[in-house]
Amino acid sequence: QVQLVESGGGSVQAGGSLKLSCEASRYPFNTYCMGWFRQSPGQEREGVASIETDGTTAYAESVKGRFTISRDSAKKTLYLQMNDLKPEDTAMYFCAGPVPPSTYCPGGVSFPFRDRGQGTQVTVAS
Repeated sequence: QVQLVESGGGSVQAGGSLKLSCEASRYPFNTYCMGWFRQSPGQEREGVASIETDGTTAYAESVKGRFTISRDSAKKTLYLQMNDLKPEDTAMYFCAGPVPPSTYCPGGVSFPFRDRGQGTQVTVAS
């Protein structure tokens, strides 16, 4: 059974930082593009960032310059470093992989996904 497990969320003041992690097991992590999404109540789900297996990244305009996505193939872990957090970044963040047989993220950050984690909550106070 595929497992994608996020961690690292929490509550911070505006301007603070958090680093999210997504650990993959029983999943072809090193073959697939991976991405981070977020969703808050009453809001549409938003693609935040994606990273291909060759390291090519894409970001939503709202997070460019503040968030950095990375991946560690040895640890099979995806990361999202979030700096200069704003109240509008408050959301449940989850990682996801593309719909097979695709191994890349078509369309950049808002790619169709199949497997996803349960998510980790990020709350930013003003």
